Amino acid sequence: MADLKGKILAGKILVQPQEAEEKTVSGIIIPDSAKEKPQVGTIVLVGADKKDEPMELKVGDIVFYGKYSGTELNIDGVDYLLMSQSDVLYIN
Repeated sequence: MADLKGKILAGKILVQPQEAEEKTVSGIIIPDSAKEKPQVGTIVLVGADKKDEPMELKVGDIVFYGKYSGTELNIDGVDYLLMSQSDVLYIN
């Protein structure tokens, strides 16, 4: 995980998505064109509390989010998703 020096706004989180699976359980190799977009990742930055919504997430949490959640960002060659706390469906 890169050492990010940036800051994000209140109520937002920066998530590093997990890599898509290369093989199925039975050993079949999945081509890049058929890989599913991952819907799980690790939080790397957390914004402050919003006025009426306390931040319930913390750096290092593994979260599940919707398929089309967030905005894709590339920072120093690493792909991230910037999303609202409310886009998170489940905390593991």
